[in-house]
Amino acid sequence: MKNKIIISALILLFSSCTDLVEEVLDESLTGQGQAELVSGSIAPAYGQIRWVWRHTNYYGLQLIPSDEAILPYRGGTDWFDGGKFMDAHRHSITPGNALVADSWNEITKNISRALSAIEVLTPLAEDGNTEAEGALYEMKALRAYLNMMTLDSWGLVFKKESSSEISQILRKQEAISYIESELLSVADKINNTKGPGRMTQGAVWTMLSRLYLNAAVYRDPYGNPNFASEDMDKVIDYTTRVINSGKYELSPEYFDLFNDNNNSNKELIFASDQRGVLNNEESRWTYWSIAGSFFGRPEYPSSDGTDGPAITPEFYQTWVDAYGSVDPADADARFFKLNQIIPASISDLTGLNPQNDENNFYCVSAANFEMNRGILRGVIWGPRKDSKGAFITCDGGYRIYPVQQTKGNGPDRNVGYVNHTLQVDFTNEGRRHAAGYRVGKYQFSRTSPNANNFSSVDLVFMRLAEVYLMRAEAKMRKGDAAGALADVNIVRASRTARPAQTPKPLTTMTLDILFRERGFELYWEGFRRGDQIRFGKYENAWTEKTDNDPRKRLFPIPQSAIDGASNIVDFLKQNEGY
Repeated sequence: MKNKIIISALILLFSSCTDLVEEVLDESLTGQGQAELVSGSIAPAYGQIRWVWRHTNYYGLQLIPSDEAILPYRGGTDWFDGGKFMDAHRHSITPGNALVADSWNEITKNISRALSAIEVLTPLAEDGNTEAEGALYEMKALRAYLNMMTLDSWGLVFKKESSSEISQILRKQEAISYIESELLSVADKINNTKGPGRMTQGAVWTMLSRLYLNAAVYRDPYGNPNFASEDMDKVIDYTTRVINSGKYELSPEYFDLFNDNNNSNKELIFASDQRGVLNNEESRWTYWSIAGSFFGRPEYPSSDGTDGPAITPEFYQTWVDAYGSVDPADADARFFKLNQIIPASISDLTGLNPQNDENNFYCVSAANFEMNRGILRGVIWGPRKDSKGAFITCDGGYRIYPVQQTKGNGPDRNVGYVNHTLQVDFTNEGRRHAAGYRVGKYQFSRTSPNANNFSSVDLVFMRLAEVYLMRAEAKMRKGDAAGALADVNIVRASRTARPAQTPKPLTTMTLDILFRERGFELYWEGFRRGDQIRFGKYENAWTEKTDNDPRKRLFPIPQSAIDGASNIVDFLKQNEGY
């Protein structure tokens, strides 16, 4: 018998959606009467996604437990937050961890909003409203997407067709079959002309590819996955459909994928649309890792970073190992993009510090100032404030200096430069505010006055490069190394905007190289934890992480959720190992 449960967050939100005021940016949804009813029903579900993926929710839950990122208690003053990030990185999470609970709550809230929309749209569709019918397919696809997230992280999904019902909890093959049936029910009907902010046929095909690629893990989350040939055939089928659809193109400039105008980038398949209409459009993916002493928009005095997570030395080493004596910044356009050209006359900082470098700057207008992008190392440059908190200006713009270390309580505070070092850990030295190489994939939006909200940069969840890499992996697992190599090289060769940094074609392919290439292409986009599990590397050791318990592949169900369902005995059982 299938377990059934009422989740407190779901009950709360199924009762009413009158306070959900997010809007979806799509002119086809404007109007009155039934058109407004359609748009009003789907807007809360789409609007919630970017909050699910907030840095302190699901994004952090995917990023920090992997070997990509580490977030220390910065200087003993910042980012402790009850130890939730350090525990996530160590794999010592408990059912009371706030990062787990917040992620769970936001996803279940989003599922409830999708169901609320389905309940509104179903009778309209049955009455022949074609706009409602199309939106209904989108909401079913969105619900499947969200349920795949809960399956990936907690090993379960919620099946609920009416707010008057009690949710069924499905696991393993039952969960896979349910998500598969949801996606297949709309795959041939859903619209494929909407932009990346909406669920489309391309997004459904991509989700089916993800589902079949990970099915072996979902069936046996703690064992050694058995990648069935028929699953890999389905991955190849659906990824090929996306690739051959003619709707998507790989972006010549890698970092254009994460710029203000990325909504029109043809590589995007599904994203959170942030072009100026959501109540809380956010830039957390931009600023979280960036130094707290750096300001991304000199016209806005509060556009600073937060000295959040850094990449681990082990993840950096994968780039070094791949390119040997060549700096990865020179070898691979995905690793780094130089936007700040420092004049040679001021680039040598020998003997200089913030107390004696008053004239060691270059001048740039606000419109032309851009942070370097990718993996940021060493001393960084940016605008500097005077004693009154105003940016120091020059003729035609702002002075750009080596960034003064103004955060933390280390010996370099106010007297040294921000100098990002490779080593970062939980020791006193390794947790200093500047410790660790940082990731700046996303642009500081020119519509955001404070680097927190009002970003125009869509948050990218699915794109064509991932589709090629999924097809490559499925081919590789079927023994077609040549086919896998060809697909990986298509992705590498596509980044042609800076030809000197276009990665050279690979000559051989193995599963380890494929895992490495996924890391190079998709770093800090929420894939690494799942990749490590699928490739058998999640139990490895890396900086500050030694736990090798395979039961930590799944997160604990929040104790608050279990307590909320305590009136139904054993219906929500804690995952193994917690």
